[in-house]
Amino acid sequence: MFGSLFISLGCLCLLATSQVFAGSAKMVSSTSSMVKLSKAEKPNVIIFFCDNLGYGDIEPFGSKVNRTPYLNRMVSEGRKFTSFYVTAGVCTPSRASMMTGCYPQRVGMHLNPRDGYVIRPISPYGLNPNEITVAEVLKEQGYKTGLIGKWHLGDQTPFLPLAQGFDYFFGIPYSDDMTHDVGQRLGDRYDGYRWPELPLMLNNKVIEAGVDRNLLTKRYTEKALDFINQSKESPFFLYLPQAMPGSTKTPFSSEAFRGKSKGGLWGDSVEELDWSIGQIMNELVRLGIDQNTLLIFTSDNGAPMTEDSSSIEIGTNKPLFGRGYTTAEGAFRVPAIMWWPGTIPAGTVCTEFMSTMDILPTLASLSGAQTPKDRIIDGFNNRSLILGKKGAKSPYKVFYYYNADQLQAVKSGPWKLFLPLRDFVQHPHFKKGEGGKPLLFNVEEDISSVHNLAEKHPGIVSRLMVLAEKGRQDLGDINRPGANQRLPGKIDNPVPVTLQ
Repeated sequence: MFGSLFISLGCLCLLATSQVFAGSAKMVSSTSSMVKLSKAEKPNVIIFFCDNLGYGDIEPFGSKVNRTPYLNRMVSEGRKFTSFYVTAGVCTPSRASMMTGCYPQRVGMHLNPRDGYVIRPISPYGLNPNEITVAEVLKEQGYKTGLIGKWHLGDQTPFLPLAQGFDYFFGIPYSDDMTHDVGQRLGDRYDGYRWPELPLMLNNKVIEAGVDRNLLTKRYTEKALDFINQSKESPFFLYLPQAMPGSTKTPFSSEAFRGKSKGGLWGDSVEELDWSIGQIMNELVRLGIDQNTLLIFTSDNGAPMTEDSSSIEIGTNKPLFGRGYTTAEGAFRVPAIMWWPGTIPAGTVCTEFMSTMDILPTLASLSGAQTPKDRIIDGFNNRSLILGKKGAKSPYKVFYYYNADQLQAVKSGPWKLFLPLRDFVQHPHFKKGEGGKPLLFNVEEDISSVHNLAEKHPGIVSRLMVLAEKGRQDLGDINRPGANQRLPGKIDNPVPVTLQ
């Protein structure tokens, strides 16, 4: 029905096989090395994943216009993470990293500009079913797994959530702005003429076409509460990737929130997201399972922002520099809050570096599972940082900032180096042809990336250039395959996802 399921990564035909997983049956874990935990010892996990929420869009991270009382409560009762990073400035690759614990370049989910950077409707590509997701790790530990919201890792059946470790899926297979009308305007580009009405799915079946986007946050919240109530007797994992604030200049919100925020339409959407997380927190408390539930709030990347950096029309990443969809700090560094009453120390702040790649190995540890050993996993078990253990430090020695298949920056400790690139894609600090010199920032002391210290610290520049070359060898670069990349899934003859 779906043609032959095969593997592809552009021109990449042959990869090093010593550390690459490219098609054998997946093995989630080794039971001999797992820690045996009782059901009561395994925490429930909820990941509340916003779409394009900026660093400065919520009160705990500096917003003066968007009211977020529940997120304020989450911080006062939990832990704020001020150096929490994603691995891409755009949806699909960022979500792939959170699911797999890997750089998107590792798992083939770094789409090129010709593919529009993200998976579009009717795309032949998707997250390789041979990859191991956080849902699969937890499912093997007896967790009930559910996804409510935006998937965006492939809309064809072999790539949908039920093929990636989830027991239940209610939501949309890609971004809410990928509608039939938009496709018609695109025409032949990205196969736009074939785009269907925005589909709402229950498991693998479309149950609505042409969804009212104003109601997505509200409906997802209601379904999340249902899932929590139906799963409360066993450990559960709920991945809740909300569609908002989203990618458009006119974000959507229900009537109860529309026109209520001083932050305009974007603020209305943010305030409804705050209401949503408040509903979940209150329900966990009401059911008496809050002290056995880890709730994680974060975003897939920074806000798009307008050309006017002082505008908040489509979000703000201030005081960070730059907009979403780039390799600026404003794209990669996102707000993050974690709440686990009685376990995470209340009212604390973590300034150590963490990333969404750490979610899989950390949740594996918390559930008694083992991080997969048959492949490279780039993230780390950072439970000590989450739990506020005294003296805990980030294990990261290096972190890479890619735009699609181009390495543009590298970070080590407080230092971030923008590489001297004359041929680049969407470089946040330069116009085309101006990127011939390196830029070096101390992004801990200079959070806004104002002071270029490259000439003052040539030794640091040289050290980071060496790390950059190691990254290219491992994860690739433009027209240069990496030695340890794995391949995405790809099928023949993809079909529109429509009502049957």
